[in-house]
Amino acid sequence: MTVMAVMPRASYDWTVDDLHQLPDDGLQYELLDGMLLVTPAPIPLHQGVLGELYKTIDRSCPSHLKTFVAPLDWQPDHRTSLQPDVLVVARADIGQRNITEPLVLAVEVLSPSTRRKDRVLKFSKYADAGVTSYWIVDPTAPSVDAYQLVGGKYVDAGHATGSEPLTVREPFPITVVPAELVDL
Repeated sequence: MTVMAVMPRASYDWTVDDLHQLPDDGLQYELLDGMLLVTPAPIPLHQGVLGELYKTIDRSCPSHLKTFVAPLDWQPDHRTSLQPDVLVVARADIGQRNITEPLVLAVEVLSPSTRRKDRVLKFSKYADAGVTSYWIVDPTAPSVDAYQLVGGKYVDAGHATGSEPLTVREPFPITVVPAELVDL
């Protein structure tokens, strides 16, 4: 007998506790202020860029920080559970099941199904929750937009396209070349 997941009441009533009821069906389930966000499995271009990006970030990451790749839940409150494609967190803030403290860096790799979510919804939530740095990587351009949290709002920390390098000093010194991330 197959047991189906029971959906909670209204669309804005979801909590992190409800995530355990959802099926393991290959979809990505995230919560944003109680709203359930469902995304299909990523495509090979997304995953290829994600792998190259993880390696690039992890090589530059200082030892007091740890680099992770999705899926890993970041749950800053009981009604939010997001899975950045790449996340960097202080080692002291790593929990047993998830991360609850503000991230040092969150990176999202755009897909057709996540473009609006990553550029608008997550952009706002990451800033509100104190995520120090946020990058948006577009594999189809290819490009990287870097933002730094200043006074509770993201400011432009750099932009690069194609073979142009992007060098940032925060949250740690790193150079990324967007075209080098597209390795297909």
